[in-house]
Amino acid sequence: MAEEFPKETLEKIWAPWRVEYYRNEHHSREDFLTIAAASSDDAAHLVLCRRKNSFLILNKYPYTAGHMMAVPYMKTSEMGELSGEAVIELWQLVVDAQRLLKECVKAQGFNVGWNLGEAAGAGVVDHLHIHIVPRWVGDSNFMPVLASTRILPEALKPLYERLLESKAKLGIN
Repeated sequence: MAEEFPKETLEKIWAPWRVEYYRNEHHSREDFLTIAAASSDDAAHLVLCRRKNSFLILNKYPYTAGHMMAVPYMKTSEMGELSGEAVIELWQLVVDAQRLLKECVKAQGFNVGWNLGEAAGAGVVDHLHIHIVPRWVGDSNFMPVLASTRILPEALKPLYERLLESKAKLGIN
């Protein structure tokens, strides 16, 4: 007779880094985007590159591994308040993020979008940003559907370092 699969080992998935979200940004409503924009310590804030009007940051609480955000330095919730130059620069960061993710994590597709306003699901309502979420064929599985759980195969710091290597390889500044 086949040995029974030890179900009890599958009932918990540990993700201790999530407690940081609930203790820090989530409850304090701290604008981590403004803090990252003003900081010169890119590694501490997972900033991948900076431009004149905007920057590219790795999401600390990602939907999937490699989830990035293109963010204007200007803190606003209104797209119409951004200059044309800032809008073009944000979209160029989206293009660069896709190049990085194709190179580094072999992304096969992307979800790219804005969540503008609380009703649209914006986590930081008053500082707009564009999400760049890498996707792969077959990357959806039963975990998000049945357990409201996402599995991230790589920790943020090692992924950040690999993305910086890919950035240098691709000549993205």
